[in-house]
Amino acid sequence: MDKPRLNQPPNRGNITQKTQNSNKNNNSQNKSEGQKQTNMTSTQTILNSLKNTETFKEYPIRDLVKHSEEFGRYLKNQRLETNQIRKFLDAINRLKVKLTQAGENEDKAQLFRLVEPEIVLLKPKLAYAAARVDAAKPLSEVMAQVIDKVQSLDDFERLVQFIESIIAYHKAAGGK
Repeated sequence: MDKPRLNQPPNRGNITQKTQNSNKNNNSQNKSEGQKQTNMTSTQTILNSLKNTETFKEYPIRDLVKHSEEFGRYLKNQRLETNQIRKFLDAINRLKVKLTQAGENEDKAQLFRLVEPEIVLLKPKLAYAAARVDAAKPLSEVMAQVIDKVQSLDDFERLVQFIESIIAYHKAAGGK
């Protein structure tokens, strides 16, 4: 019968492997948490900028482009599919067509009143999309705030620029 060795050092192979696995998990968890912070910052940056404006046309165009680039990448990282964003853009494009068909002889305020209810009703559609797809929640949150700032045709035009920029940067980041 073999006698147990009392002075034998513990098996370092298993401990080292467990430590390495634990470190890998911590590193991926830290990356995930860091990415969430960065991504939350992207959404929060837009929301904070919106708080400083009465209407959406006041949103500085250079900030719009910069923020839509960050937000487009963020949505891609959230695995939001382009078709989810496009559904929103399609609804907006239908409103653009409606405005064009109404004619340019109309006063801008009258034209806006024609589409304003449909613009506001985009909010529940976004909320529905966010309830179905988690990745759509940040888009819904941001666009709901943007829609609240749309009070004229100029604001509506800025909204179109914003969503088109988000889609462009989402696609450029590799969004599908």
